[in-house]
Amino acid sequence: MRKACLLLAAILFCGTMSVKAQVMKTADLEKYAKQKYGDKWLDAAKNLSEGLTLDKNESLTYQQVIEAPGKTKQQLYIALNYWVTATFKDNSAITLNDKDAGCIIVSSTIKNIAEHIGTINKYSVSITPVIRLDIKEGKIRITYTVQTYDVLADISGGWLSPTDNAKKSYGDSKRKADDKTNANLYDEQWEIAKHYPFVEKDPQKRTCSKALVMTHAYSNAIIDKVEETIKNGLVGNDDDEW
Repeated sequence: MRKACLLLAAILFCGTMSVKAQVMKTADLEKYAKQKYGDKWLDAAKNLSEGLTLDKNESLTYQQVIEAPGKTKQQLYIALNYWVTATFKDNSAITLNDKDAGCIIVSSTIKNIAEHIGTINKYSVSITPVIRLDIKEGKIRITYTVQTYDVLADISGGWLSPTDNAKKSYGDSKRKADDKTNANLYDEQWEIAKHYPFVEKDPQKRTCSKALVMTHAYSNAIIDKVEETIKNGLVGNDDDEW
């Protein structure tokens, strides 16, 4: 009976960890963004832009200090290291993990946050935020930065594209990185500072509106998850009382 209970506990724990395997799925992020900002992406992007400023590198950067009274630098480092390791499964996502300096840096891609079919092209937008966690006694600082949208353009996916080609490559818009087997697909990087709403006249206005709102929503999700982790732990029972 005891073995069965232990097995059940292990299964439940693994289930919990798999839920935490990423901050938020794209579909859930879109639902979250619509609830907070509405489903009219152009209006939402315009409204958000009134409170946004780009940093000196023309990147979209969010920064927040989260207080954690009574918690040591070591306790906060362990909690955040646990969260980062459980959340970002790609081994290359953690680009810096320095306990002594109290700094963890993560760079992880969230794919297909916005898609748009235009007259000629179809665009699929992903982002790779750089997330920096600075840790001190009793507080942490989180910095979330995105400079570009990573765009997969499909030159055969637009409304006026030949039907057969559009059907052939539409699904390929979610191809793996560095897969060059389809000549209709090519990669672009769009600098956020050079697109709507920071530039009014933008031929990719609709695509970039949703991309901005989703990027902003993801920053909120990241900050919320970090705050929850340092205040209540990753799974809710990872304290010193055991």
